[in-house]
Amino acid sequence: MSTAVVFAYHNVGVRCLSVLLAHGVDVQLVLTHEDDPSEQIWFDSVSKLATRNHVMFATPKNPNEPQWLEQIANLKPDFIFSFYYRHMLSAELLACARKGAYNMHGSLLPKYRGRVPVNWAVIYGERETGATLHEMVTKPDAGAIAGQQAVPILPDDTAFEVFQKVTVAAEMVLDRTLPSILDGSLKPQSQDLTRGSYYGGRKPEDGRIQWTQSATQIHNLIRAVAPPYPGAFTDLQGKRFRVLRSRVLHEHRNTEGIPCLYWQDSTLRAVLNDGSMLELLEVEYQGQLLDQQGWHSLFGDLPLIL
Repeated sequence: MSTAVVFAYHNVGVRCLSVLLAHGVDVQLVLTHEDDPSEQIWFDSVSKLATRNHVMFATPKNPNEPQWLEQIANLKPDFIFSFYYRHMLSAELLACARKGAYNMHGSLLPKYRGRVPVNWAVIYGERETGATLHEMVTKPDAGAIAGQQAVPILPDDTAFEVFQKVTVAAEMVLDRTLPSILDGSLKPQSQDLTRGSYYGGRKPEDGRIQWTQSATQIHNLIRAVAPPYPGAFTDLQGKRFRVLRSRVLHEHRNTEGIPCLYWQDSTLRAVLNDGSMLELLEVEYQGQLLDQQGWHSLFGDLPLIL
């Protein structure tokens, strides 16, 4: 029976740990994170899954500290797996795995290496992403590829909806690839890192709408940061206005102009600098959902210049 130490968090961590257990891997230790009380926790719990399966788990602030390195080295695991764990693992820690260390990444590597790859793929209007299982090296997301599974991104998909697909893709690629990892027959393929780039993490302020952009660019931002993420926003009369759902209209104004918001056919619309148009399907003002009547009582009947 193969042994493993697993670093895992989030839904991908839950589903991929479930795959290891289903394949009979002896998971000696799971390292996960304590939930941040300032973060909206909308995902499943790795620690609860470990508890249900009588697997020991811990929540170290830094798994690379000497006491954790010593404990993991003493376990002499065949494999180390990392599934959406938020800390980089040191070279010394990776070396504890006698037969290999593997990470699951939420993109089709080498594209979108780094942080929050699903959100970045939506922001840039990709029509496809997926999950990649790869060997771990000291450089993040740069190791040889063990397997991949692609999923489509539809034009109106939110990042949350895409992430649900990526979670299934991660489960599929691990389930398909794990037998050859365990029996030593897998032959990973090196990445061509020139075919992709690294991306950093995102902050709530990065959801601020730039009304000088096109309807498609703004729509991509809105769906990339839609709830449960912090949401796309602007300030109207000095107060927070969030756009939670949108749709690009095929209509197009013939002339360029100043961006504005107005109601037509019971729908709030935005006209942008280049004449492109966007339907704002779900909006809120100061944390409350806003309909046409509420809009008119706040901003009147004339178009609101942005």
